[in-house]
Amino acid sequence: MAETVVKFGTDGWRGIIADDFTYANVRVAAAAIANYVLAKEDAGAGVCIAYDTRFGSHSFAKVVAEVLVGAGIPVAMAADITPTPALSYVVRERKAAGGVMITSSHNPAEWNGVKYKASYGGSGKPSIMSAIESYLDKPLVKAAKPASIETADFNTDYVAAIARFVDLDAIRSSGYKFLIDCMYGAGRGVVAGIFSRAGVPFVEIRNEINPAFPGINPEPILPHIRESQIVVVAEKCDAGLITDGDADRIGAVDEHGNVVDAHKIFAVILKWLLERKKWPGDVTRAFNTTKMLDRICAKYGRRLHEHGIGFKYVCDLMLEQEILIGGEESGGIGISRHLPERDGMLNSLLLANVMADEKKTLGQLVAALQEEFGEHQYGRIDMHIDEELKQSAIARAKALKDSVGAADFAGLKVLRVETLDGIKFFLENPDCAGKPNAAETWLLLRASGTEPLLRVYCESCSVESVEQVLAAAKTFVLQGRGA
Repeated sequence: MAETVVKFGTDGWRGIIADDFTYANVRVAAAAIANYVLAKEDAGAGVCIAYDTRFGSHSFAKVVAEVLVGAGIPVAMAADITPTPALSYVVRERKAAGGVMITSSHNPAEWNGVKYKASYGGSGKPSIMSAIESYLDKPLVKAAKPASIETADFNTDYVAAIARFVDLDAIRSSGYKFLIDCMYGAGRGVVAGIFSRAGVPFVEIRNEINPAFPGINPEPILPHIRESQIVVVAEKCDAGLITDGDADRIGAVDEHGNVVDAHKIFAVILKWLLERKKWPGDVTRAFNTTKMLDRICAKYGRRLHEHGIGFKYVCDLMLEQEILIGGEESGGIGISRHLPERDGMLNSLLLANVMADEKKTLGQLVAALQEEFGEHQYGRIDMHIDEELKQSAIARAKALKDSVGAADFAGLKVLRVETLDGIKFFLENPDCAGKPNAAETWLLLRASGTEPLLRVYCESCSVESVEQVLAAAKTFVLQGRGA
């Protein structure tokens, strides 16, 4: 038998439709999940299966269902397009053995994928994902009698749950108007439906089903959210709320059309939770997220956990101890009182709730944060480079790590280096010296383990400083070409 291309990562497996993401390979992935559920979970509790707006998602979901019921595992199949956090919610509420989501999240249109959700309503722990992958080469024994497939509504209870989580009366009374950008994804109609029923003014864009995701990748960052920037101003909205392809991540723009990155969204929600809600629990953040969160936690006396990049680390901590909120750089933010899971739609509602309570537009909220905790600006570049150049850059960065104090990066003295997940340089930046409470300047190089890709992240005290450091980092990386 030829070796399969299926490999399970943090959430599952992704591939290019008709290249490696085929019916045959989806059956391979489904068989591994079935074997795992039969061996490690209560298979009789069944598996919930859902799908997003991508090309073929419903059809691929049916293939997964056929494999599972053939192995004797009952299936509850989504009756309609379903956001990923809605699947996670229904898995937990139904006490199912697990869940399978057909989606490729924020990837380009030619991609699709299989995500696995564990019984607790979140991404499978690394141990679970490793166990599933270990079954990829194992045969699946068919049951003497196939199990049944039930068609179920996964959206109604979930929508009611996130609507209860916020104060819709306050949001309506605020008079604020919102742009909702669904990016042609599975969040279509969810926040808009909640606002419509509550009488909150809104405009919804890119809410039609279009698996081509015309002109964009369904990822709530530039350049894909330029339409949001334009429409929020044209429609005189007070904030733009944006969700990705499967609606587990959030992006935003303020009333002037300025991008509010995931770091600022996290910080806005965190401060409100600590100051207004006063809910207990620690805070977690990924290695590549803003250190403004550290300052907020210090003010309110909350413990902050810094961890590797990926929501799996947030989920693990939420399952092990009392965590209030956790998140990552890419817009995945989770509130443990809801789910140990990213939820772009809940976070959209929370942003609206914060605005209503604080009586500030989104732009005003961000300005107040920068005033109190110091200006923090952030940038990221993704360098699609060959493996040799990627490894050269990492090797040269590691060499700098060994000469802290004597070395400089981009003309800035290296103060210290951290290597939790990638190589992060903290730099002495004269441009920040005169600014009160200025952000530390740091630069992070992180190589992809699966692609010829190097991600470069930077935070500093001004947009100009971030741009300069990122430009210097790009030059540093490319210097390895031909070396």
